[in-house]
Amino acid sequence: MLTTLAVENYRSLNRLVLPLGPLTVITGANGTGKSSLYRSLRLLADAARGGAVAALAREGGLPSTLWAGPGKAAGRDAAALRLGFAGDDFGYAVDFGYPGGAAGHPESFFALDPEFKSEAVWSGPVLRPAALLSERKGPYVRVRSADGGWHRRTGALRAYDSMLSEVADPRHAPDVLAVRERIRAWRFYDHVRTDAHAPAREARIGTRTPVLAGDGADLAAALQTIRETGDAAALDAAVDAAFPGSRVEIDSLGDRLDLRLRQHGLLRPLTAAELSDGTLRYLIWTAALLTPRPPELLVLNEPETSLHPDLLPPLANLIRNAARRSQVMVVTHAHPLTTALAPAAHIVELVKESGRTAVRGQGLLDEPAWHWPKR
Repeated sequence: MLTTLAVENYRSLNRLVLPLGPLTVITGANGTGKSSLYRSLRLLADAARGGAVAALAREGGLPSTLWAGPGKAAGRDAAALRLGFAGDDFGYAVDFGYPGGAAGHPESFFALDPEFKSEAVWSGPVLRPAALLSERKGPYVRVRSADGGWHRRTGALRAYDSMLSEVADPRHAPDVLAVRERIRAWRFYDHVRTDAHAPAREARIGTRTPVLAGDGADLAAALQTIRETGDAAALDAAVDAAFPGSRVEIDSLGDRLDLRLRQHGLLRPLTAAELSDGTLRYLIWTAALLTPRPPELLVLNEPETSLHPDLLPPLANLIRNAARRSQVMVVTHAHPLTTALAPAAHIVELVKESGRTAVRGQGLLDEPAWHWPKR
């Protein structure tokens, strides 16, 4: 389980070190940095998949993501975007910067592409010399051997590649491999579509689907998989709790599966195309949270969108139950959802202080211990 998440110089997150629990709720007013915190976690996941540079480009490049508020650092640290996490067993941190310093290489068309300046994998919750397992500085990587010594990996890493994607090796760098696979297994759901042309409204070829797609396109197959190989009783209970007397049915149209919702008092079931945005979205969250293949970390971004307030208590119950099988993080600005989750969750309320995102009630002495790897 992740116990700490750390971010530095990312948008409004000048410096943020958060404790995490089995179920963590990130809340706060609009503009306090909730979305930035969510994106920073996705950037960490992109680094493990070799897509961090492209992900930063989609946000406008490194210049548009760096902290630009009062007290901005000078020199090398002004162009240092740092992300990291730690758990009881492993920790990982990465430091992005400009090529050759803040000015980059003006002769290149890619002078503003971020580079991996340093990375580190360590054992335990805090980075310290004795716990360090693998370390990257610039193009060079060294890995701790089984006898406690160090060996340098041959060949220099390209500046735009992470050691997680290039060095992970079951024989020579098993700890890097373990961290990479752990991050790659994180699961994110963010603003799934429920409009009239949403993929979830269409009948699609059905295959056994233990993990719902990020856009919800295979919703019918995912729900049927839960019914056949997962917790069918929990599925029926979740639907009935939200829509009393209702039941999800999946029709087989040749090789295609189509979602139906049978509701009390109606003479025929409603098709996915007929469902309201809120009803469809609740069914999407049901499929995501009742997955027969739970991830180590499941992150939901604003799951309350389009939901009627009456649906928030049954959604909260689904989230609480999911947190028994996975570590769950929920980013929300819905106070009723936060209240419903509060008894079982670690609540982190973000606030803005002089342009910086901070945690309400958390001082420097209250945050978890954290150290960044050196360049």
